[in-house]
Amino acid sequence: MFYSFIIPVYNRPDETQELLQSFEALETEIPFEIVIIEDGSTKSSKTVVERYKDKLNITYFFKENSGPGDSRNFGMQNAKGDYFIILDSDCIVPKDYLNKVDASLNEDYVDCFGGPDAAHQSFTSLQKAINFSMTSFITTGGIRGGKKSVGKFQPRSFNMGLSKQAFEASKGFGSIHPGEDPDLSIRLWNLGFKTKLISEAWVYHKRRISWKKFYTQVNKFGMVRPILNKWHPSTKKVTYWFPSLFCLGFIASIIGWLLGIKWILFGYIAYFLIAFVSALISSKSINVAILSIMAILVQFCGYGFGFLKSTIAIDLLKKNPEKQFPKLFFK
Repeated sequence: MFYSFIIPVYNRPDETQELLQSFEALETEIPFEIVIIEDGSTKSSKTVVERYKDKLNITYFFKENSGPGDSRNFGMQNAKGDYFIILDSDCIVPKDYLNKVDASLNEDYVDCFGGPDAAHQSFTSLQKAINFSMTSFITTGGIRGGKKSVGKFQPRSFNMGLSKQAFEASKGFGSIHPGEDPDLSIRLWNLGFKTKLISEAWVYHKRRISWKKFYTQVNKFGMVRPILNKWHPSTKKVTYWFPSLFCLGFIASIIGWLLGIKWILFGYIAYFLIAFVSALISSKSINVAILSIMAILVQFCGYGFGFLKSTIAIDLLKKNPEKQFPKLFFK
């Protein structure tokens, strides 16, 4: 197959430089192209892309800002490949990435796959802590590629493959963001296409670099889920409530402690100790392990309260999602 890497970019020339540098180091004989879509950025990556014109098969497009989903669709419409691989611009590709993808698809072909992400050795302690919180089985249960069996795997668009046939049948990503990737996965299932996890096809993913940005990101994840449940009722799961219940229970445990009821808080202390040890073992850094506890709290509270807010508005008050949460949709 001929692969097209589809990469939307928004005000991230430095990250684009690192990503293209990793492409230059790819060790593969498999033909591929890179399609960069500048999504209305004010900090252009064009100069960065020009440096690699003689080294990589790369095409650059500039378009008005319309969000990552529409930019990915634009890239796939203008790509030459018969299989698209979608990456975020804040990723770094390992040397054997494409070989791993190609081998897996040749062995067990599917029209859509997803791969996990990891923290590069050069990442900051904060980035490593956030990566642990977002990928650890004890926090997300493997939904981001932490294990092979999580029901039907919903690929995430930071590391996602899609055949040209599946793209044309589904029309690609919708206007919601975040949440455009699980929405696409569900629509693909409804059309009869299969998805899978290629666990060995991982990328280094920088993610958000501040607590505020991380909270905003996971809060949006929480607000999006009830909307997806409304669009696709068959995909509802009780597990989506866990972060909200975790946060409410944590607040209740602190109140209980103040009232002399201490046993509830002990359960949370035990959980955080397990998380600390797990982060310490995986990172071999006390600093990362400590920051991981904070990252878990930020992740659960951000997602949990976003989920509650959206559930009340969408399910109880019957509000229109696009009118109630316009910042979650691109026109």
